[in-house]
Amino acid sequence: MELKHEHSSAIQNNRKKADSYIHSPAEQQRLYKRTLLIVVISQIFGGAGLAAGVTVGALLAQEMLGTDSYAGIPAALLTLGSALSAFLIGRFSQRSGRRLGLGLGFLVGGIGAIGVVMAAIMSNIILLFASLCVYGAGTATNLQARYAGTDLAGPTQRATAISIAMVSTTFGAVAGPNLVEPMGRFALSMGVPALAGPFMLGAAAFTLAGLVLLAFLRPDPLLIAKSWDRQQPKKSAEANPSADQSSIVNNRGLIVGTTVMVLTQIVMVAIMTMTPIHMKHHGHGLSEVGLVIGIHVGAMYFPSLVTGILVDKLGRTFMAYTSGVTLLAAGLLAAIAPGDSLVLLITALALLGLGWNLGFISGTALIVDATTASTRAKTQGTLDVLTALAGAAGGALSGMVVASSSYAVLSYAGGFLSLLLIPVVIWTRRKSAAPKSSAM
Repeated sequence: MELKHEHSSAIQNNRKKADSYIHSPAEQQRLYKRTLLIVVISQIFGGAGLAAGVTVGALLAQEMLGTDSYAGIPAALLTLGSALSAFLIGRFSQRSGRRLGLGLGFLVGGIGAIGVVMAAIMSNIILLFASLCVYGAGTATNLQARYAGTDLAGPTQRATAISIAMVSTTFGAVAGPNLVEPMGRFALSMGVPALAGPFMLGAAAFTLAGLVLLAFLRPDPLLIAKSWDRQQPKKSAEANPSADQSSIVNNRGLIVGTTVMVLTQIVMVAIMTMTPIHMKHHGHGLSEVGLVIGIHVGAMYFPSLVTGILVDKLGRTFMAYTSGVTLLAAGLLAAIAPGDSLVLLITALALLGLGWNLGFISGTALIVDATTASTRAKTQGTLDVLTALAGAAGGALSGMVVASSSYAVLSYAGGFLSLLLIPVVIWTRRKSAAPKSSAM
């Protein structure tokens, strides 16, 4: 009864706060900017935590298992954990707001990182796999946080808001892989295996990100947005005769946005997961691996500010096409690059990150456009599950593909798979245009 009373009081307080903003555009913009600032700060820490699993997860599993065939399993487990977490975070955020949903998600991810460190110390592969699943909560939260900035954004600000949240991840995400070697030395000085060092950083980073959100993301942007929606005057059927058609277009927006994110995630995760293994086989050390993955992760996030503006100005579908072409170039270059060429590997992985960035922001913007505050968080969480599962499939299959063929075959396959973005988007646009033409 007390919990219900507290939840009811929180809703009433948010409605009162919404009243103070709804009639003042200046106050709305101030709240929007403040929300973005808090999200940016949390994402800087979250990015550092995200990079640990990406950089050394596969190497840690390879060291403990003694084979390459299952080196893609850590990425698969991490993304499976991310999928479950995205679903739970989405529903919890819909009910209780972004602050609690995202804050607790980061803290759970920090617990998972601690579990990975303990697994490395104990050389316990089962604990490693279980902890990587829990660590996936931090990854899911890091991606879900991009939605928090859009709750209070106008239609022409949404892609830019997404990009601001994502570009702030760059600082931590680029620093993380480049701290692999120093963190490895730090871990060794404490009697911990070197490859567990980055996860020690991840534990601290995810925990700090969660605490920032829990302490400062007030008032909650999603709860305020829901209150605004409830207080907007309802349009009559006569004033909005095309409501049914709008719903159809929104559903198609969800389909194409999800497809874009799923395909870009599969291609990116598959190639990225096996690149450290490929580099190790060609004599590259941890510092070179950290450099390549650091630049790759930087390319995933750093272009976001420009990408968001382009998506808002040039359109979601045009940027989705651009993503497919960029990912194709990345796959082809990764396939033909000599294994000992650090420059070409850096270029290929940078293109891979950029292609993912273009697809992920345009896909996310399509999804935000097609949702309302009343269902936004749980819908976004559900669709992020599909994206995470796609990444899990890409990560799991990548090791098997490379073990049975080669890294080049994997890269070719990923590059050509990305081209499916173009016919899918064209088909969806034609389906969306058909009712309009028939109506005329």
